[in-house]
Amino acid sequence: MIAVMSGPFLQRGEPAIIDKFHRAKAALSEGVDIVLELPFLYAVQSSDLFAEGAVRTLHESGVSSICFGSESGAAEHFTEGYHIFRQHEAVYKELLKEYLGEGMAFPKASKHAYEAIGLTTEQMDLSQPNNILGFSYVRTIMDHQLPITPLAIKRNKSHYHDQTMIGSIASATSIRRNLLTAGSLSDDIAETLPEETVRQLHQYKHNSSIWHSWEDYFDFVHYRVMTMTTRELAAIHGVDEGLEYRIKKTAHQATSFHDWVRRIKTKRYTWTRLQRMFAHILTNTTTSDMRQLKDTKTVPYVRLLGMTKTGQAYLNKQKKDMNVPLITKLTHGTADSLLSIEEKASSAYYSVLPADKRMHFHRQELQPPIIIE
Repeated sequence: MIAVMSGPFLQRGEPAIIDKFHRAKAALSEGVDIVLELPFLYAVQSSDLFAEGAVRTLHESGVSSICFGSESGAAEHFTEGYHIFRQHEAVYKELLKEYLGEGMAFPKASKHAYEAIGLTTEQMDLSQPNNILGFSYVRTIMDHQLPITPLAIKRNKSHYHDQTMIGSIASATSIRRNLLTAGSLSDDIAETLPEETVRQLHQYKHNSSIWHSWEDYFDFVHYRVMTMTTRELAAIHGVDEGLEYRIKKTAHQATSFHDWVRRIKTKRYTWTRLQRMFAHILTNTTTSDMRQLKDTKTVPYVRLLGMTKTGQAYLNKQKKDMNVPLITKLTHGTADSLLSIEEKASSAYYSVLPADKRMHFHRQELQPPIIIE
């Protein structure tokens, strides 16, 4: 079993609550054999590019099937939807452009365009976050004719955006919210998580002194914005349509990260999109950095975070058939431009830790992958 995991920053644009190495240990202890890191440039993106990176990483790893959670729960709904989409793609794109021109945010505009071509149905509601991502996985598989079978697990009881925990099955949103609000891991929260995840949450906070949230980075990102020119800000990936002026203007009034995003947000800009934008501001990821991905037919490399002995035996055979390098650790000051972005993202992530703890976690990047017996 192979898992692909975001690194320091997540698809919804937030810093991961604990670092990737503690999360990798939790996954390996709960049945995963190999944990791979999704490169930052793919991870902090909308669903299409996120899915492209994840599926391509798994393809290079030699998988025969990909399993994902969805509100639909049936992979055939996605494959059937793919053929409808390709048949009416031109109409979809035309309507999407029209709705975006009216000032709609992308998710809403896309939902209306999907409905217009008969793609959003009771069986597969493409206004639901996991369905959107699942559809992007299937599109990547089928667009590139990859020899991979998609499998879907139905999401039960809690919805993606649910803020309240009810019972032992809860949304990641509600778990994260409760953890950060309480500042501790109560029995109610622990009941919603695997045992090893609970242990790694405790371990990381003991080792680092915090669980990461955007508020920890407010002073850093505020300083960057205040010392950048509007031209420099406009060069950052995700800062477009004149958004640099709105960011600059609101920076003078913002009292917290949450307050800042609230001041910038409009119908056109979703909260998630703005969080991704701030992740790129924090890491100084530019639009020109993103162009590197457009010229590649696959992921630039496969980054290994950890493995079991079973996973190690598999990789020893599989790596001969990989078309890209298998990266086992970073090196400081790497000449590879894409790996240097990973180094920046990790440096930004750990920047909020006390100096002695920060150095300890930076050294992790230079260590070999985790191996669990």
